[in-house]
Amino acid sequence: MRIAFMGTPDFAVPTLDALVAAGHDVVAVYCQPPRPAGRGKALAPSPVQKRAEALGIEVRHPVSLKGEEEQAAFAALELDVAVVAAYGLILPQPVLDAPRLGCLNVHASLLPRWRGAAPIHRAILAGDKATGVTIMQMERGLDTGPMLATVETPVDAKTGGTLTEELANKGAALMVEVLAEFGRYTPISQPEEGVTYAAKIDKAEARIHFGRSAVEIERQVRAFNPAPGAFFEHQGERIRILSCEVVEIEGEAGTVLNDALTIACGAQAIRATMVQRAGRGVMSAGELLRGFAIPAGTRIG
Repeated sequence: MRIAFMGTPDFAVPTLDALVAAGHDVVAVYCQPPRPAGRGKALAPSPVQKRAEALGIEVRHPVSLKGEEEQAAFAALELDVAVVAAYGLILPQPVLDAPRLGCLNVHASLLPRWRGAAPIHRAILAGDKATGVTIMQMERGLDTGPMLATVETPVDAKTGGTLTEELANKGAALMVEVLAEFGRYTPISQPEEGVTYAAKIDKAEARIHFGRSAVEIERQVRAFNPAPGAFFEHQGERIRILSCEVVEIEGEAGTVLNDALTIACGAQAIRATMVQRAGRGVMSAGELLRGFAIPAGTRIG
């Protein structure tokens, strides 16, 4: 098929690769404009832009698709279909209508659960037992369009990073299957029951509040690994916890209970296993404590 691909972050790259590998004619790639990054704040292209350029595909990164000129440029591509994966811009109706078969979205949840910007993080934070990917025919509503296909996977003890990678690959494979036999898939309207919304992650959500239960904090640690990284502060320094385990110990919330960085929570406790100081590499909790004392009895938060 003649396709425009629309995506921006790492999650979208496997779908772009899969479309090219399957022999589709990807005539243009749309992604978010380069953003300031690093200490120098130099403009950095998105993962999708870098991959598209390596593949020799034309890259477009309009700030908006609301203008008539951008819409006309999109329509002039004379597409069979547009494939969208975590693009980050709202598609106006003229854009949705331009491709012969419309616009198909790779969404990282089992719709209608977790419509919106951060479905993977929210699934882990909520303690969902399973999540997955939905291939959806796009319409103007926020992830409200009819579903063409889904694939499910258990959440288990996966981090945000590992689950994102898994769902990106599953979504890429499923999209290729749908395009290969497009007429075989019947669009199914999403049920009205079970709708939830995955709001964009606010960086403030990464701060650990030890008054919450250890189970909730362990989910927070997994959901925000690798980014933005769940953290606490001690002696004016931010310490990220990248992995931890729930421990059947009780104590006053926020109190370090032993010399193994076990911290009491509102219910039970967590034992940090992998951590990271600001500006340092990832290390075990034991390595941290050898150079940065947090003795038993210390109050955190």
